[in-house]
Amino acid sequence: MFWKRAHNNDPDYEEARQSMVERQIVCRGVKDSRVLDAMRKVPRHLFVADFNRRDAYIDAPLPIARGQTISQPYVVASMTEHLDLTPAARVLEIGTGSGYQTAVLAEVADSVYTIERIEELSRDAQRTLAKLGYTN
Repeated sequence: MFWKRAHNNDPDYEEARQSMVERQIVCRGVKDSRVLDAMRKVPRHLFVADFNRRDAYIDAPLPIARGQTISQPYVVASMTEHLDLTPAARVLEIGTGSGYQTAVLAEVADSVYTIERIEELSRDAQRTLAKLGYTN
């Protein structure tokens, strides 16, 4: 594991997120400061099921509803960096899933349009994104 777990099974998510960025993303060559800032800010643990929260910042995809997965953090960072987005960019995302990639994109681009075919995932992602204040 790349982060420590608290003894009471309540991980320190902030510390885990910062460690994730340094140990899983920066060390693999992601350099775009805007992408790194987004990865440091977006709380991945809020995009996974409660039973997976303690593993939210490990270097792996995790299961979400309906047999789908949330992508590994490095993959999200690498894909976002490869888009080479400007602050004025508009992004079309196909497959919202949990909404985690959507939130990362929303931190980097001006606006994100996202489509999800699975109603349950769409509802959950909308709820989480709204709770976190993502409106772009």
